[in-house]
Amino acid sequence: MRKLLPLIGTPSGSHPGGRSALTCRFRCGDACFHEVPNTSSNEYVGDVIAGALSRRSMMRAAAVVTVAAAGAGAVGAGQAPQAAAAVPAATASDVARRKPGARGLRFAPVAPNTADAVTVPEGYRQNVVIRWGEPILRGAPAFDPEKQTAKAQAGQFGYNCDFLALLPLPGERNRQLLVANHEYTDEILMFRGYDAANPSREQVEIAWAAHGLSAVVVEEDRKTGRLTAVPRHQLNRRVTATTDFRLTGPVAGSDLVKTSADPSGTKVLGTLNNCSGGVTPWGTTLHGEENFNQYFANSSRATDKRYGIGTGASERKWERFDKRFDVAQEPNEVHRFGYVVEFDPYDPDSTPRKHTALGRFKHEAATVRLTHDGRPVVYSGDDERFDYFYKFVSSKRMKRGTSRAVREHNLSLLDEGTLYVAKLTGDSPAIEIDGTGKLPKDGEFDGSGQWIPLATATADGAVSHVDGMSAEEVFVFTRLAGDKVGATKMDRPEDIEPNPVTGKVYVALTNNSNRGVGSNAKADEANPRNANKHGHVLELTERWNRPESTKFAWSLFLVAGDPDDPATYFAGFPKDGVSPISCPDNVAFDPYGNLWISTDGAQLGSHDGLFGVATRGERRGELKQFLTVPKGAETCGPIIQDRRVLVAVQHPGEIDGASVEKPASTWPDGPGSYVRPAVVAVWRADGGDIGC
Repeated sequence: MRKLLPLIGTPSGSHPGGRSALTCRFRCGDACFHEVPNTSSNEYVGDVIAGALSRRSMMRAAAVVTVAAAGAGAVGAGQAPQAAAAVPAATASDVARRKPGARGLRFAPVAPNTADAVTVPEGYRQNVVIRWGEPILRGAPAFDPEKQTAKAQAGQFGYNCDFLALLPLPGERNRQLLVANHEYTDEILMFRGYDAANPSREQVEIAWAAHGLSAVVVEEDRKTGRLTAVPRHQLNRRVTATTDFRLTGPVAGSDLVKTSADPSGTKVLGTLNNCSGGVTPWGTTLHGEENFNQYFANSSRATDKRYGIGTGASERKWERFDKRFDVAQEPNEVHRFGYVVEFDPYDPDSTPRKHTALGRFKHEAATVRLTHDGRPVVYSGDDERFDYFYKFVSSKRMKRGTSRAVREHNLSLLDEGTLYVAKLTGDSPAIEIDGTGKLPKDGEFDGSGQWIPLATATADGAVSHVDGMSAEEVFVFTRLAGDKVGATKMDRPEDIEPNPVTGKVYVALTNNSNRGVGSNAKADEANPRNANKHGHVLELTERWNRPESTKFAWSLFLVAGDPDDPATYFAGFPKDGVSPISCPDNVAFDPYGNLWISTDGAQLGSHDGLFGVATRGERRGELKQFLTVPKGAETCGPIIQDRRVLVAVQHPGEIDGASVEKPASTWPDGPGSYVRPAVVAVWRADGGDIGC
């Protein structure tokens, strides 16, 4: 369970976060090698962590690794559990002898490995549900990578699947509707003989068609557990970089988003770099546009620099084939990306929407929790070093039902309400945070915080809460608004998910290898390690457990890395009984409230994977690895159902020096085939519930 591997020549290389240079180029435009966009003097979350320790007794620090303290970990963040009497520290085996494990996590953990395969626990089976290029629309041809066309790709499953949603299909036995994001394209692994300096128009148009979203019906074989795609179903759909979108909310029609092709400022072509997302209670899906900056070229504005938009040519050279990607020619086109997209998968004729009221930044995720009176609250992270995380509280209530009028009402819920940004505070002496990750005297990294309002959108207009910025400017230049109000700088806040069982909100902070390096801010309580290459997970409790609250408490639930490293922390659970984990990215929950974490760029010598961890009870903090993915791949889009787990295997084979001619991976179809991103389903061989 605890076996570690020596560092090997995998994607980690010397790139930040363990990514290969290839991944950095095509996924985020080498963001980690550019100047940090946030140059504000706002408080760094590391400084907050150092200043947030409450002055609790040493007894709590001694007891945090005991079984009693592990049980006390279920107390809400910011509340001090009663100090336990000093007892000998329990080991994981002590706990295991008393109980078989948290329900939903009773499986033998997968050992860290570097197999070019999806590795699952003993007693589990798997299959590839759908691969890049498989036809899903009527008339789409079979995949032929040597003769690929843009027309063919527009009817086939897209590239680099990320967020996944699995929705019910009433009336169709054993069938569900799968929705997948297609974050970005990796042309070097898509096209034989690809010349990055001189891509062809056909290659560029194929890439446009491989971006976006896919909706495809899938069918379960009840005898075996296999899940397979149903091609040419009437609900199957592709959304690409050239699909019509509707711009809604307070920015629609603004001069900031009008272009020569769209003088109305309400119609946008396409969606780009869709990373994680969410499912709404009214049956639609949300998709965050993340590293949109990399597709645009030739900028010279300070506002664009804050978003990491370059001054020269783009990596893919799309500006050669469509002037909308050239900021010098179309300065407002870039203002039409970086939003949360809403997609209605049950209506194949619907126009997807970009909700400007949720702000413009590098959205990682958009997850929904309802208030007691039925108003949606949406959480979203801005995936950049030293940037912020946000929430939007709607002023409109969701309606129940499936009529067209009800669905149209619900599609407008995210256009009116207030956008907030998080500020974390603390009160402990900085001297207790030495940059190694050593626990402070109270045995926990924790603090309090507030949601600062940025702007409010109504049916009659919008109001800014930020001095010196109009409401339209707040919603278009949201990062600058966060700078002005003193939001807390975070370490790449990625997926943010509320626990459906407890209501607590979990924030995955992937890493920040720049902390404490040079003139950069050093460790603090919220970020307790210098050169943090492994990341951590923050647990947030809204005041009174009401998502619309403007105050919250927080604690670090998990500080990732090798459990033998004293810098790591697993909610107080004995560290001899947990799997090593590095670089948390996407998160999800199972029916029992356990947190499942997928990783991106693991720095411990093993491939990335999927992990489950108990969030409450005696097992709180017990983390177990459920699967690993192939060489060069990232684990994305986890879905945890009663009887099945789904993951998106993104960018397999994306290793420095790899190409079509020199593949680094042969997954999923073996030697002689193109490496292909794909969706994988995992189930118990005996048909039982996952982890039970």
